[in-house]
Amino acid sequence: MADAVTSQTLIDGEQIAVLKFTNISDGTGESTVTKVDVSALSSNARGQACTKATIEKIWWQCNGMKVQVLFDATSNVFCIELGENQSGHHDYTSFGGLTNNGGSGVTGDVLFTTVGASSADTYTVIMQVRKLY
Repeated sequence: MADAVTSQTLIDGEQIAVLKFTNISDGTGESTVTKVDVSALSSNARGQACTKATIEKIWWQCNGMKVQVLFDATSNVFCIELGENQSGHHDYTSFGGLTNNGGSGVTGDVLFTTVGASSADTYTVIMQVRKLY
């Protein structure tokens, strides 16, 4: 069996995308799963494709497991860990957001890895990203 996961795009505008992710674990967990696929986001009015996403805000709740947020690159870049049995709202807009500072192989995508997942553990993460072209 596998974790029951969902991904939902709430807003996919010219500059901002808001996405919602959930997981009800069977204990399997997730490992470097693409959650924000910039190539799947809408293009801008000039027809340019989104190439990167800067994380501006995160609303989250983790029950029984942690979620590591990573930026995709040849060597994935650790961004932030959302704590076990915790919830919160992080706003990074005052300094321009969390950006992918990976070296080679940067795709612009955002990945999740769960840590310590057991059966019936859950997470809900809502992420606002600024789209870069």
